[in-house]
Amino acid sequence: MAKFAQLKSIIDDAEHDAEKFYKSGNHAAGTRLRKSLQQIKTLAQEIRQEVTDLKNKAG
Repeated sequence: MAKFAQLKSIIDDAEHDAEKFYKSGNHAAGTRLRKSLQQIKTLAQEIRQEVTDLKNKAG
């Protein structure tokens, strides 16, 4: 569950950078957004694997 909370935190931060990039054209925010999206992708894959492992272990 800690990883899920971490994922939510990254998404919240990414939302602020997305607003800055799309509304203001802030290129540094775009770079931060891309980094956050990569972290989201990696963390989501880790969570998926964890869920699969727990599901298979229980069954």
